[in-house]
Amino acid sequence: MGIQAFDEIMGPASGDGARPELRALCHWLDDTPADELRRRQEAAETTFRQLGITFAVYGESDASERIIPFDIVPRVFLADEWARLSEGLVQRVEAINAFLVDIYGERRILKEGVLPEDLILGNAQFRPEIAGIRPPHDVWAHICGIDLVRTGPDSFFVLEDNARTPSGVSYMLENREAMVRLCPELFAKFRVAAVDSYPDMLLETMKSVSPRGCGQAPTCVVLTPGHYNSAYYEHSFLADSMGIELVEAADLIVDDDVVYMRTIAGRVKVDVIYRRVDDDFLDPLVFRADSMLGVPGLIAAYAAGNVAILNAPGNGIADDKAIYSYMPEIVRFYSGGEAKLPNVETYRCREPQALKYVLEHLDQLVVKLVDGSGGYGMLVGPTASKAEIERFRAALVATPERYIAQPTLALSTVPTLVEQGVSPRHVDFRPFVLTGSKGVKVVPGGLTRVALREGSLVVNSSQGGGTKDSFVLMDGGGMTQTMPGMSQSMGF
Repeated sequence: MGIQAFDEIMGPASGDGARPELRALCHWLDDTPADELRRRQEAAETTFRQLGITFAVYGESDASERIIPFDIVPRVFLADEWARLSEGLVQRVEAINAFLVDIYGERRILKEGVLPEDLILGNAQFRPEIAGIRPPHDVWAHICGIDLVRTGPDSFFVLEDNARTPSGVSYMLENREAMVRLCPELFAKFRVAAVDSYPDMLLETMKSVSPRGCGQAPTCVVLTPGHYNSAYYEHSFLADSMGIELVEAADLIVDDDVVYMRTIAGRVKVDVIYRRVDDDFLDPLVFRADSMLGVPGLIAAYAAGNVAILNAPGNGIADDKAIYSYMPEIVRFYSGGEAKLPNVETYRCREPQALKYVLEHLDQLVVKLVDGSGGYGMLVGPTASKAEIERFRAALVATPERYIAQPTLALSTVPTLVEQGVSPRHVDFRPFVLTGSKGVKVVPGGLTRVALREGSLVVNSSQGGGTKDSFVLMDGGGMTQTMPGMSQSMGF
């Protein structure tokens, strides 16, 4: 493709060897035979399959459950890199929350002309049914997954924001479990921040936004669409890890604007729901009337202030890709400063000049649906066929407002074990950020996704991508990685 990528281990192409802080990883790769690396990798994938850590590729005739391929070579973030990323993530998530508070309330950002009004009020992800409702403690975006890409030593960009029901955290946790078990020698070489306190952090976040008074222990549940959902393993994994109930719609009932869980001992009042059901299906009395996955009356209970819902209904507007293109302005409006994590340059095809440029450069750009996800509805111009480019050209001309376009970035690479041996592959990164009534916390790790096909820039699991463990190195203390079962400190 002619793109010169930054190698996160070896550094710039003009460098003369591995980055000093990461030479130990290179030595480990050199000293461990490829057959042994492959054996360990296959052992991890066998465990994932036995545990049922799978996903479904919707729309395929053989939509069988699959595991996401796991790569044994970790991705490493230095302590100072992570400190800068964390600052930018906190700033961005605080701005997302302020934005949601505003557009479902006073709408100052629209009144002051920072965003076009029709971009919000005419957006399919905007939920007018939620306008005027204030969630407990004014927290909307409790769990965010902010997708990042890297193009150089100090060049990180936000690729997209996930503020609805971001998935993948179970892979982050299981990947670490596998690495500790299969590659313990790496944890002797590196001081790696722990991630396995995430369920405790999530439960603390849930409890912190409970509508109940401080003196009462809230009842928290995870609401799943059921075992046919592609992320069902994650739903059950998190509920089990937090020690709370995994429920489906039939397990909940709303009576007099209060949510109850049906149990063999009778009804139990529910205070906090971590929902993994999309807005459309959440409450058939408010959204889709034909939904069998939702709880009738749930939004009324929410509006009455009797239950907290994570993430808040209506959050989809915050991760719409057209809204994403305005995030630098949104961050500036609510924080008073410039975004510490910049966006990728983005062309809004709804604007005539931008559309003209995109149509003239389709073979050089990445084009995305504003409400797309999972790598679907996307054109990667440099690798697309002429037929694909012409199909997108017709779609852009017909409904330009549905698309944004971005330049094809030289995503960084990380050594990856493939059939031919260890070879560089492009990666992106999804860190997870939790917001409760006590503030914002960034989990010291995240989900690294890797494009396993040589030269590919598409990392989505549905498009053949895999995952890696993400090491965040510590610099002198705060957090300590220990073997499973031993006490750990998250250093917050």
